[in-house]
Amino acid sequence: MADTTPAGYDPGLYNADLAPVPPARRDWTWLNMATVWMGMVHNIVVYEAAAGLMALGFSAWECLQVVAVAYVVLFLAMWFNARAGTRYGIPFCVLIRSAFGPSGAQVPVLLRGFCAIFWFSVQSYAAAQAVDAILSTLIGGWRALHPSFLGMQAHMWLAMALIWALHAWIAGHGVHRIRNFELVAGPLVIAIGLLATIWALRVGHGPGPLFAQPSRLHGGAFWSAFALGVTGMIGIWATFAVNIPDLSRFVRSERDQVIGQAIGLPVTALVFTPMGIITTSATMILFGRPIWNPVELLLTLNHPVITVLGGATLVLATLSVNVVANIMPAAYDLMNLMPRRLNFDRASSLVLVLGIFFVPWMWFDDAASIYQVLNVVGGLLGPVTGIMLADFYLVRRQMLDIPALYRRGDHYDGRNGWNPPALVAFAAGGALASAGQFLPALSGISALSWFVGVAAGAGIYLALSPRHLPEPVNQSISPSGA
Repeated sequence: MADTTPAGYDPGLYNADLAPVPPARRDWTWLNMATVWMGMVHNIVVYEAAAGLMALGFSAWECLQVVAVAYVVLFLAMWFNARAGTRYGIPFCVLIRSAFGPSGAQVPVLLRGFCAIFWFSVQSYAAAQAVDAILSTLIGGWRALHPSFLGMQAHMWLAMALIWALHAWIAGHGVHRIRNFELVAGPLVIAIGLLATIWALRVGHGPGPLFAQPSRLHGGAFWSAFALGVTGMIGIWATFAVNIPDLSRFVRSERDQVIGQAIGLPVTALVFTPMGIITTSATMILFGRPIWNPVELLLTLNHPVITVLGGATLVLATLSVNVVANIMPAAYDLMNLMPRRLNFDRASSLVLVLGIFFVPWMWFDDAASIYQVLNVVGGLLGPVTGIMLADFYLVRRQMLDIPALYRRGDHYDGRNGWNPPALVAFAAGGALASAGQFLPALSGISALSWFVGVAAGAGIYLALSPRHLPEPVNQSISPSGA
C-alpha cells in the first residue's frame, strides 16, 4: 500500500482512509443520514426487544413509552457525539486520541471493534438461516446436503458463503456504495414492514389483543422495570453512540446530521416498534401464542411465497444494519491498529474473515453466558461516551488541533501516548457501571448502568484533567459549517 503520509505525521497513526474528509467531499445530506438509520433500526434484535419489554409486564402502550424515552436519550447522545465528526471530518478512532492519547485510544477502539465483529457474526448467521430457509423452499434436495464440517452441515456453509459474499460486495466498494445501498434498503424494509402490519391488522380485526392487555406493573415495580427497559433499549445502540463520528464525518453540515438522525432514529423506532407489536398480536390469534422471532414466524406460516419474500426481507434488513453498524466501525478500528497495512477495503475483508472465527453456529441457540459477557463489554463503552463528550465540549471547548491527532509527542500525547485521566475514568466508570452484574447489593445499578457509566466517566475525567490545556495551533482541514 503506497505511503501517503504527510510530512510530520506518524505513519502509524495515519492513512488516507483515516484522514479528515475535506469539506468538499462531505456530501451526505439529511436524507442519507435518515435512510442509514432506517436501515439499522429495523433489525431482528430491535424487533425482539419488544418481547423483552412485554415479558417484564408492560402494556403495549407502556412499551412505546419506554422506546420513546430510550431513543430520545440515544438521539441526544448521538447528536452531541456526532458533532466532532461533522465539524472536523474525522472518525471515532482518531477523535478518541484527543482524550486517551494515540496509544491509550487503542483500548476503547479494540473494545468497540470486538463488539462490532461479534454482532456482525451473529447477524450474519441469522441471515444465513433465512437464506437456508429460502433455498430449501426453492430447491427440493437442498437440505440433503448433509456432510458436516466443524459442527455445521454443508447446506448452511453454502448459505453462509452467500451471505458473506453479499456483505463483501456491498462493503468492498467503500463508503459511497454503502450510502447508496442504504438509500434504497432503509425505506424498502420499512415499506415491507408496513405490508406485514396491514396483514396483521386484517388478521386481528384491529390492533389486536396486545394493545388491550393491561399492565402488570404498578408503583415502585413499574419505575424499576421502566428504568431497566430504557437502559436495555439504549444498550442495543450504546456501542454505536461511541463511533457515530464514523458516519457524521461524511455529512455536509450540522443541520443535516441533526435532522437526519432525528428522523432516522427516534421517529423510525417509534414507527417500527408498533409494527412488531401488531404483527405479534396476529400470531396470538392465528397460533394461540406470541411468536417474536421473525424467522420462526416464517417457518410456522409454512407458505412458500411468504417464506421466500419474508426471508429475503430479513436478509436485506441484516445487510442494511451490518454494513453500517458493524463492518464500517470494525474496519476503521482495524485500520487504526495497522494503518500502514490496511485501507478500508482490506480492513472490511478482514472483518468478514474474523467474523467466521467467532463460530456463531456453535453457540447461537445457547448464548446466555456470552451475551452476559458482551453486556459487560458494552457497558464499558458508557464511560467512553461520557469521556468523549466531556473532552470535546468541556475540556477542548470544541477546538481540536487536527494535525496533532496524527502525531506523537504533541499535546494529545499524554505520557508516552497514554493519557492517565481518561484511562482512570474509563476503568473506574466501567467498574461502577458493571458492579451490579457481580455484587448483589448493587444490583439496582444494573437498571441504570449506561447512565452511571456516562456520568462516572465524564465526572472522573473532568476531575483529573488539567485546567489549562494548550490551545489548538493548526487546523489543516477547516471545519464544516456546524
